[in-house]
Amino acid sequence: MSIMGTVLLLATQSEGGFGLNFNILETNIINLGLLIGILFYFGRKVLTNTLSERRSNIEKSIVEAETKAKEAANALSEVQQKLTQAQAEAQQILKTAETNAKATREAILAQATEDVQRLKETAARDLNTERDRAIALLRQQVVAMSLQKVESDLQTGVAEDTQQKLIDSSIVLLGG
Repeated sequence: MSIMGTVLLLATQSEGGFGLNFNILETNIINLGLLIGILFYFGRKVLTNTLSERRSNIEKSIVEAETKAKEAANALSEVQQKLTQAQAEAQQILKTAETNAKATREAILAQATEDVQRLKETAARDLNTERDRAIALLRQQVVAMSLQKVESDLQTGVAEDTQQKLIDSSIVLLGG
């Protein structure tokens, strides 16, 4: 009735001001009533259908959003599990690398110690060889000098009694 009341309150302009026109045929109240009734009768179905479609679309969107949220939560938990596994694997790889590095370090140190020992032994052998060579060279030089001395002494002549002593000592040395 409020719509009808509003329609009745429609003011019509008269000569001296505003006033109400109660003539039903002039104000088209019947036409307006019919129009509003038709709109209400047919529009209600269209509006109800539109609103129900919109409601179902909204519900469908909400369900899809909830499904996507659950999927995202599941994906997040899977990724977090994979991250935890990856971190554990990284820690294991790091431990293995540290162990391998220690073992390699110890092996290199052992090899270096062996190399140093071998170098010391080689140096000692080389030193002994050089010393023996120097001694042999000195012996050769002493022998050569002794022979020169003997030859020079022999050229100057050896006394008769010295010759006899040399011969006797040689015979004794030969076992005679």
